[in-house]
Parts: sequence; C-alpha cells; structure tokens
Amino acid sequence: MEPIKTVKNYIKWNFDNSYSKLPKAFKEIIKPVSVLKPELVILNENLAKELGLDFSKIEKNELSALFAGNILPEGTSSIAQAYAGHQFGQFTILGDGRAHIVGEQVTPDGEIFDIQYKGSGRTPYSRGGDGKAALGPMLREYLISEAMYHLGIPTTRSLAVVETGEKVYREVPLKGSILTRVASSHIRIGTFQFLAAHKDYDGMQALLDFSIKRHFRNINFSKNVAIEFIQSVMQKQIKLIVDWMRVGFIHGVMNTDNSTISGETIDYGPCAFMDSYDAKTVFSSIDTQGRYSFANQPSIIHWNLVRLAESLLPLIDKNEKKSIEIAQNTLNEFSSLFKNEWLQMMRKKIGIEDRSEEDEELISNLVNWMQNKSPDFTNTFCNLMNYNHANDEVFGDNDFGTWKKNWQERVKNKEYLKTMINTNPVLIPRNYLVEEALNEAETKGKLNKFNDLNKAISSPYHIEKVNIKYLITPSKTNIPYKTFCGT
Repeated sequence: MEPIKTVKNYIKWNFDNSYSKLPKAFKEIIKPVSVLKPELVILNENLAKELGLDFSKIEKNELSALFAGNILPEGTSSIAQAYAGHQFGQFTILGDGRAHIVGEQVTPDGEIFDIQYKGSGRTPYSRGGDGKAALGPMLREYLISEAMYHLGIPTTRSLAVVETGEKVYREVPLKGSILTRVASSHIRIGTFQFLAAHKDYDGMQALLDFSIKRHFRNINFSKNVAIEFIQSVMQKQIKLIVDWMRVGFIHGVMNTDNSTISGETIDYGPCAFMDSYDAKTVFSSIDTQGRYSFANQPSIIHWNLVRLAESLLPLIDKNEKKSIEIAQNTLNEFSSLFKNEWLQMMRKKIGIEDRSEEDEELISNLVNWMQNKSPDFTNTFCNLMNYNHANDEVFGDNDFGTWKKNWQERVKNKEYLKTMINTNPVLIPRNYLVEEALNEAETKGKLNKFNDLNKAISSPYHIEKVNIKYLITPSKTNIPYKTFCGT
C-alpha cells in the first residue's frame, strides 16, 4: 500500500525540500514502504518543540503511522540520497539503502534540519539488503545520539522510534523498527566522492554551492572557494574528533560515507564509550585490524579529508598539478591544528585554562600512565575532581600519586575545578547499562531501564543530579565488548 498524506497539517510541518531540487544524480524520489502494524515506542518531545512541531492534536495510532511512513507529513518530498564511500579503505558506490529523507524542516528560528526515516524499506541503493532495521539498533542510536547531544557534542538526533509489527531477519528473527533521525544535513564526504566517481563536475559544483549555502555561509567567495570549503570541513571534523576523545567515545565505522561535512556525528552502529583506558580499544565486531580504534580516529579523519580533497581537485584549479599542490598544502595543516585543539581540550580536562610549555609533558605523562595502568577513563578525571564514587585501587598507584602532586602544583591558586566540571562528564552511557536497557526492550517489551537511562544521560556533568547506580563501573572481564552493524 502506498503511503498517503495527512489531510490537515496539525503538526506544523514547514518543509523546504531544497535537496530534492538538485539534479537527478543526487537522489531517487521514492516513498517509504508501508508496514504492517506500526506502534510508537518513544517520541522525543523536547526535540519536537525545538523543531517547531506540535504532536498534541494527533492520536497515537496516527502518530505511529506517521513515523512508520504509512502516512507522510504534509508537504513532503521523500527521497533516498546517492553517495559513495571508502568502507574500511575500500571504495564502494552506495546510497540510502534503508532510509528516506521525507523533508527538510525549517524551524521557527530559520534553521533547517533533515527529517529522515531509517529502516523504512528498500530503495534503488539497497544493494540486496532488505531495507529494514531492528528495534535494538534503533533504540541504541536514539539513546547514544541523545547522550552525545547532552554531552555537548555535534550529533544527529532522534525524534522517534516505532515498531513495525514485522520481523527483521538477521542471525535470528528480530522486532522490526524505524527510527526518525534529525540532522542539519546528510551530506557526506562520500556524497562528493559519488559525483567524482561519475566525473559529474557540474553536479559537484552544484553540491558545493548547496553545501556552502547550507553550512558555511561565512566562506569568502573572493578566495578559492573549494579550498575554503575543505578548510571549513576540516575545522569542524577536528573539533568533532577532539570532542569524541574528550569523553572516550569510539565511533567504530569512520568510513567516508559516515563523515558529514556538517561535523555532526552520524550512524551509531558499532560504537561505544571506553571504560578502561586503552588507546587501541575497538568495539566494532567487524574492525578486526583496529583501523577505527580510539587512537586512530584523528589519522582516519585526516585520511577521509584527503578523499574529500581528491574529489574536489577539478574545482580547486583547472591545472591538475597546481590543484594537487594547493590541496596538499591545505591538508598539511591538519596535524598542527589537531594537536593544538587536542592539547587545549586536555588542558581543560585537568583544569588548565592558560598555557605553559610544561603542559604537554604533564598531559603526556598522564596519558602514558593511563595506557600502562588501564584505569577507567571517565573516573580518572572524576578522581581529580575529588568525586569519590570510584574507589578503584589503581588511583592509589605511586606513579599516579607523583603525577598528581606535579599537577596540583600546576593548578595551585587556580579555579581549576570549575573548568574540569564543565569538561569532564561524570556519567556516560556505560556499555553494560546500554545492553541491559536494550535487552529488556527487545526481549520483554519493556522500556523501564531504557527510559531511566535516557533521563539520566540528560545531566552528564552534574554529579548531584545522577543516581549513583549509573556511576558504577562494570566488573572487569577478559571478554572484549563488541557492537554490531544493524544490517
């Protein structure tokens, strides 16, 4: 059955649909596939208000049908985007194989956000996939994306999750589900790669112009626009990766199709937050070589940015040799820019606002100690803030004691604690807590643990607002924690 439109716009949709007006190569106009028996699982009412949406006048059954794609919003122009990507270093032509952007919501403040259904059925880009999603991975994305938002990290967000009333077949039959994802756009490095692979340079120029209008209106058009664009994307990506490392987040699939030009975190499949510190930590079940480990995230995003520059070479300069030289000079700035941003972040984690030549050594010694002793990453900084919920014996280590004395001399007579409180979360969505919540939802159909955890993550920096049970670290095990791609 084809989806139908709502008769009246009670919800206050205000769609622009600018991306759907770009050339045909960019997308396929296609509607979500209707599902059997949709049922709303969760609705992000706070996000709805920010988007200027009002769901108070719509019944739950209609709301369920809406977020399943059985009913489409008023004014929609539903599309699946085309893009490519290097997946674990291998180039592949891709596209939205199980997602539909139903429109671009213009908020009362004039901001524009894509409204995308994920798990909403096959598209021309499905590549043999079923186009569906299971409940567990969609709830994981909802939870982790909201956690990232409250941690102050640029991210896509989640507006709703519905069950479809159908089974999704992976290793075992699972409950089918659709997530409504909200993003400032879904333009990826891989989107530019797609056009470059097809030598569609007119399309590339159109995408560049669109991207600048959407995300980088401050770009100086009197300069080399393509280079200005690469620099702008690089700055956003550096800030993003530094933020990930600030909280111990490991993405797990930093393919070029999962690197947005907006600098938002996207795609929460094989991702997790680090407990015991190890720079080589990998959570993805398919990352057997450690390509996307915690420590490798900076070098990978640099690699991805090189792929962006490669795609844009024809727009940098008509002379290929000159174009390559200009691009290389720009990308050579990455290392120093990242190091400066990372050092500034680490200074704040240990309460330092000003700069000193000795800071780099102080930070390096702490990181080396963490690598050698494997303390809980989050609780290391909680210990420095005198939060005593974690009595891990590792913090009684002599080497840590020596480092702590040197650090205390550095922050003496400084308002270091305020800086640390604003930088270091006391609460992250611990992996075992996430698994408990998802397991209860999947096997028992209950959201008690999920809702409680979702509420808890909304105040990650305020220890006085956090139930102590969410601060308990997991018991150590030799079995590595693994996460999986939802497909």
